[in-house]
Amino acid sequence: MANKHSKKADKANDSQVGVESKITQLKEFFEESQVEIKKVVWPSRKETVTTGVAVLVLVVVMSIFLGVIDLGLTKLVEYILS
Repeated sequence: MANKHSKKADKANDSQVGVESKITQLKEFFEESQVEIKKVVWPSRKETVTTGVAVLVLVVVMSIFLGVIDLGLTKLVEYILS
């Protein structure tokens, strides 16, 4: 009986230690995350706008290119099948 009680106490103690260990790991994770976020070099507003415009221009150019290719292939298939 005492042995069963001891095992239950050990299990509860182990789970308590496990929870405390997880909480400690979580605190360390957030502390290290704060340190890492402070190291990030954020782009300036000008860099962000410039990069955004470049991405938009590239998207428009690629859309036009793919549209022209698609239209050409569609016309080719129609010509072949007719």
